[in-house]
Amino acid sequence: MQIIEKSKIWFGLSTAIIILGLIIALISGLNLGIDFTGGTMIQINLNKFVSVDEVDDIIAPFALNADIVHIGEENNEIIIRTTQALNNSQRQEIFSVFQEKYNLTDDDFVQAEQFGPAIGREIQKRALVSILISTLCILIYVSFRFELKFGIAAIIALIHDVLVVLAIFSIFRLTVNSSFVAAMLTIVGYSINDTIVVFDRIRENIKFLKKKDYNELANISIEQTMARTINTSLTTLLTITALYILGVESIRQFSLPLIAGILVGSYSSIFIASPIWVLWKNWEKKRTGYNAS
Repeated sequence: MQIIEKSKIWFGLSTAIIILGLIIALISGLNLGIDFTGGTMIQINLNKFVSVDEVDDIIAPFALNADIVHIGEENNEIIIRTTQALNNSQRQEIFSVFQEKYNLTDDDFVQAEQFGPAIGREIQKRALVSILISTLCILIYVSFRFELKFGIAAIIALIHDVLVVLAIFSIFRLTVNSSFVAAMLTIVGYSINDTIVVFDRIRENIKFLKKKDYNELANISIEQTMARTINTSLTTLLTITALYILGVESIRQFSLPLIAGILVGSYSSIFIASPIWVLWKNWEKKRTGYNAS
């Protein structure tokens, strides 16, 4: 297995995806959800459960591109959230369609409100602070447990994961909202776990395979942990995919970035983090003329 020798391919693939996503984001912007852009929320009591698909069909003529969430003990109420700023007459027009179809009363129009992107800015700020704090803690832990080079390689891999998933959402015009932020924070913890497993095996092999160069050492370590990484990722993906297929809309919004993040995180643990460490060690060896542990 020659993972390290083909590192230019792995780096090039990731770079191409990130750059493509960045270009699309600059040209068209990210498909930001209502949490970031502001918009309108309408809550209606339908007095029975109505599927998301049926609600979508009802509001299709209004071209709202809305998120629909069920609430209530029996899921008999819906919340329609759209990034469009709807005035009172437009909200009433939407409710009138439901009122006629399901024979609702005026009291079933529970509430409607319009709000700005202030909440989204607060979410972005807190998410950034959380990622910075977690990144610093991870760097300190990995550097203490292993060495600084391992820590920096792990952080670069984490940044790679977030950027690639963000690029995928940009390319396919998927909605970036608070669920996306929550999923990314979850992925940061998941991805570093896989990376540490590989690094731990590299550290162990350094003691017993002293005659191997860094390329061979990393390739052997990756091969030894490959099955564990694949099995862990597959079992997790099965669960998250089941949630995406069977879950309600809010669960699906959280599950989709998780699926992408798990795939990218597993990839980076093998094809990004370890090659970065090897490149650094080889550069250090070339500069100093000896193997530095």
